[in-house]
Amino acid sequence: MVTITEDARAHRIDRRIYGQFAEHLGRGVYEGIWVGDDSPIPHHNGIRSDVVAALRAIKVPVVRWPGGCFADDYHWQRGIGPRAERPAVVNFHWGGVVESNHFGTHEYFELLHQLDAEAYICGNVGSGSVTEMRDWVEYITLDGTSPMADLRKRHGRDQPWRLHFFGVGNESWGCGGNMRPQYYADLYRRYQTYVRPYGEFPIYKVACGANDNDYEWTEVLMTQAGRFMDGLSLHYYTIPSGDFSAKGSAIDFDDHEWYATIRQARRIEELLARHCAIMDTHDPDKRVGLIVDEWGTWYDRAPGTNPGFLEQPNTIRDAMVAALTFNRFHRYADRVRMANIAQMVNVLQALLHTDGPVMVRTPTYYAFALYTDHHDALFVDARPDSGDAPGTIGAHGEYTVSWKDDAYTVTVTNAGLEEEVDATFDLPGRITTVHRDQILLGERPNSQNTVADPNEVVLTEFNDYRIDGSRLRMTVPPHSIVTLRVSHA
Repeated sequence: MVTITEDARAHRIDRRIYGQFAEHLGRGVYEGIWVGDDSPIPHHNGIRSDVVAALRAIKVPVVRWPGGCFADDYHWQRGIGPRAERPAVVNFHWGGVVESNHFGTHEYFELLHQLDAEAYICGNVGSGSVTEMRDWVEYITLDGTSPMADLRKRHGRDQPWRLHFFGVGNESWGCGGNMRPQYYADLYRRYQTYVRPYGEFPIYKVACGANDNDYEWTEVLMTQAGRFMDGLSLHYYTIPSGDFSAKGSAIDFDDHEWYATIRQARRIEELLARHCAIMDTHDPDKRVGLIVDEWGTWYDRAPGTNPGFLEQPNTIRDAMVAALTFNRFHRYADRVRMANIAQMVNVLQALLHTDGPVMVRTPTYYAFALYTDHHDALFVDARPDSGDAPGTIGAHGEYTVSWKDDAYTVTVTNAGLEEEVDATFDLPGRITTVHRDQILLGERPNSQNTVADPNEVVLTEFNDYRIDGSRLRMTVPPHSIVTLRVSHA
């Protein structure tokens, strides 16, 4: 049994933990988001309406753009002005395809406007200049007269936009320049100086952080540049084998590969604990946020697709990885302030897949939907009476609990393939109202939604629970995720 007490309410779970990532990669932006003004696909100002409606339904808080590796090859002035006059370039990182630059700064902020989401732009350190980065921030945010503000106005935008977050480079240890941490720390100090808040709102500056378990990178960045940053990023991908050279199939996997994926997903707990511990040494007040701005599953590409497009099917296994990852973000949300799944549409662990005019919600999309009541709630540090590790029920069960608007949201995952998980939660008072009772369940471990069958994995009503005074008892079937939201007297 898990006993929930009122004094267990702890830190806030920032809604930005449920952030998105849209890179110029494969069909992530073009077709996935942008279809253009002349498209027969329903759109508003060139942005497809079905995608916007689906993302608004799960309350997308922030979108990271334009990359990823693409960011450190992106020169923003190619993506402004009349689209017919924008120069086409080659996307060397992702498939060697032509990048039209038709989706640029103005189109990105139009997307945010339609989503009611915040901006997180990643700037070009790898191949860009300080001047270029400074001018982009000025173009976006300055309300007045200047060369960049005047240029923005000539392109049809009189008022500046709100730039909430700015990443100074991406994966500078790899595709963003193959730098050493000491060298990047100096570059970060220089570049961030010119990310100026021209308007009344501050810009939250994110330094490029570590890949996976590179704890030296975090140590060096916090030591040499910590006082100049608001956030430090971390990238981690769940790969069943743990080996990028042999990642495994997204759809054809056995029980061993299922459990290997679950273990790799849970490994992020160790990374969060150790990176946060280093940050705590240098920043005990937790001023600097840990920004996990790339995470998700990564498998071998779908057969017959461009190797550089990173397209993969999405199953209930991916939804389970998302839920297990959210649970850990909740526990470390006193330091983890934002996260951005890779990626939003058509790429890697996408929430949505499109095929021409057709859009399909993936199981991962529904995992995000199950967790919406945790947005901006207080994390409840409820410990199991059994002596199991916090947040766990036996070998395969997990839970996370939060408090918001006078109600508790309890989400339980069963990552097992055979046995049910029985869970009991004892609340501080008699349970009076059930506001939500939903389950995401795959008939098979590799159940997925396709164009032919878009509703194989969807949210349904969950009935296998009982209320006995202050106690909430439930039985959670294998490979499923359950959310219940209740109030008590």
